[in-house]
Amino acid sequence: MRLADKVALVTGSTRGIGNSLAYRLAREGALVVINGTDSETVSKVAKDIRAAGLKAIGIKKTVSTMEDGEEFVCRVLKECGKVDILVNNAGIVKDQLAINMTAHEWSQVIDVNLTGTFSCISPVLKDMKKRGEGGTIINVTSLAGLNGSFGQANYSAAKAGIVGLTWTLAEEIKKYGINVNAVAPAALTDMTKPIIEKVMQKAAEENTALPDYWKIGTSEEAAEFIFQLTLDENKCITGQIFSVNGTTIGLYEKPKQTILSETFNSDFNLKELLNCAEGE
Repeated sequence: MRLADKVALVTGSTRGIGNSLAYRLAREGALVVINGTDSETVSKVAKDIRAAGLKAIGIKKTVSTMEDGEEFVCRVLKECGKVDILVNNAGIVKDQLAINMTAHEWSQVIDVNLTGTFSCISPVLKDMKKRGEGGTIINVTSLAGLNGSFGQANYSAAKAGIVGLTWTLAEEIKKYGINVNAVAPAALTDMTKPIIEKVMQKAAEENTALPDYWKIGTSEEAAEFIFQLTLDENKCITGQIFSVNGTTIGLYEKPKQTILSETFNSDFNLKELLNCAEGE
């Protein structure tokens, strides 16, 4: 068992990728903290894992505010003594065109996806630093945060924020032996199923082939890759943004700057500069 004596906290782990990952980590010997916002489901998942002879506890708690994250992590530390692995997986979608998006639809998605990531990272980091034994943090992002996604301004902004947060943390905390990476998974889950159905419907209406990206794998395949990032042998990997779709693994590079002009003046033609850059 490669994670024996490790404590792994996985937010949003009652279903989908988070749930598959919780089982995967538990099978490798970790004590897994199951988290969600429905007490009955949280308790059931933790009980099922224990029934399989593995280790798990369940804690119902939202992480959408800094206070919530602090309270949640403090309880985990009280019951488990430490956190070696933190996977920030909790997320929701409230899709809407930006022109019609309400303040509530915006803030709700930002709070759960982005604030919910940092609300757990902040107290976990402090404990990891205090213990001096290093640690692993994995943030779940999305293609929406890297390329944008129609009808998902709130979700795209939150997931893009997670990418920037990951890059920044990697620089700040590597001196403490803590590595942090992000994964943009594609998998058929309760959250992605409606989106995939829309894409399939559009492809059928337009009589076009379904884009390869939406021919996606399982939550178990995504969990398997994320599990690999928790292993001590991969602690040297930090500040990376990975993608995983089935058995296909990818790596996103940081944006590359292209110099459009070094002689900027009031007479410049931006369209011409862009055309030249795209033609290179």
